[in-house]
Amino acid sequence: MVTETGQAEGSTSSFLRAARSGNLDKVIEHLKNKIDINTSNSNGLNALHLASKDGHIEIVKELLKRGANVNSATKKGNTALHIASLAGQHDVVVTLVEHGALVNVQSQNGFTPLYMAAQENHDRVVKYLLANGANQNLATEDGFTPCAVAMQQGHEKVVTVLLENDTKGKVRLPALHIAAKKDDCKAADLLLQNDHNPDVTSKSGFTPLHIASHYGNDGIAKLLLAKGADVNYSAKHNITPLHVAAKWGKSNMVSLLLESGANIEAKTRDGLTALHCAARSGHDQVIDMLLQRNAPISSKTKNGLAALHMAAQGDHVEAAKVLLTNNAPVDDVTVDYLTGLHVAAHCGHIRVAKLLLEKHADPDARALNGFTPLHIACKKNRIKVVELLLKYNASLEATTESGLTPLHVASFMGCMNIVIFLLQHEANPDLPTVRGETPLHLAARANQTDIIRILLRNGAQVDARARVSINNLQHRWRLRWSIKNIVMCRRNKPLFI
Repeated sequence: MVTETGQAEGSTSSFLRAARSGNLDKVIEHLKNKIDINTSNSNGLNALHLASKDGHIEIVKELLKRGANVNSATKKGNTALHIASLAGQHDVVVTLVEHGALVNVQSQNGFTPLYMAAQENHDRVVKYLLANGANQNLATEDGFTPCAVAMQQGHEKVVTVLLENDTKGKVRLPALHIAAKKDDCKAADLLLQNDHNPDVTSKSGFTPLHIASHYGNDGIAKLLLAKGADVNYSAKHNITPLHVAAKWGKSNMVSLLLESGANIEAKTRDGLTALHCAARSGHDQVIDMLLQRNAPISSKTKNGLAALHMAAQGDHVEAAKVLLTNNAPVDDVTVDYLTGLHVAAHCGHIRVAKLLLEKHADPDARALNGFTPLHIACKKNRIKVVELLLKYNASLEATTESGLTPLHVASFMGCMNIVIFLLQHEANPDLPTVRGETPLHLAARANQTDIIRILLRNGAQVDARARVSINNLQHRWRLRWSIKNIVMCRRNKPLFI
């Protein structure tokens, strides 16, 4: 019995030595003699582990073909994939994964195959594992991730690979950009030691400083600037880091960039300054900071929008207050002569509209086509804005270049509540346009039957004739049908119903 045991142990040792030394013929001989393919030594190392460590790919393939357990572990919890990854045996790693090796399996200390490859600077293995589902966020018992150990060891190539890839192995941003996003100064410093260009760009043309500005990471930003990053780097659409910081309300970055020489008057392709960006997003603290640094408050975009227009568009009351307190012209106009009040009326932003009117905005300001804020509020069915404008004495009889009154517009658009409200405030239902059309004509043209009823019940002249004849049979039929119904019930119905 002792002799048989000794023979078995000798056979096991011979089999394992053959696997470790790469003796394929000897391995096959043992397998033909029915040796346990998963037999191991006192440390739990089997033939697959030993062949994987030394890169004996043919033996690895033979063992797997004959049923070796690809995920068997040593006493420390290391699989063949752990061992091959640690040794940088790329071809073996590929073969093991193709045969079902678990890529995110952890040893007793929490080591993954990816961690082991990263620790030894095997960037090719790292890339392959990431591309095949390795999770780089899995940490050891001590809290070290693959990226952390690579940085600790100074493995710049592996750090770059890890930073540039997500858990699915898809490239997102250059490594330095990812470091900027994470505010990882240690990684950035390591990367810059090997590539001294702090202004490396992403596919969209943005630099790491743009990324740091987006996230408000002033620690990494200081490092980048110290390494020579261009504070005024003009990326896609001429966007600078200051534009980005202002847009996202990162006051710490705005302060740092300005102190580092950022051009406060720099414009994007569309003519936006940092002040425009802050106003559009409603960052009143940043607006105040920029104005204290003499940001051009009246600067216009290519469409003529000032910062106040931007604040009005976003209903940013506090931002608008800061701008007005700093003497922003309340009736500043765009290339189409739209004021901030026009913009607020269009968007239905009652709070900003009220603020502008309190600051003496002209309620009857005329845009290029003659539209007043009241016309626009009627067109967009903004009843609350209409009510507010009339409180501030907006003219009911203001006309556009074509002679449209607010009632014309509301009638054509079918805005029932606004039509009733305007009539209650003595809007004239019979004022003609340049073409001689009354609100009744426009309501008929737009098939607004209910509006026709309201206008007729409130005294609109049935026999009003347009200078341009209504030759559309449908228009004439709608008028006749509405008139017939109104006449039948007019005596018994109150006004404004």
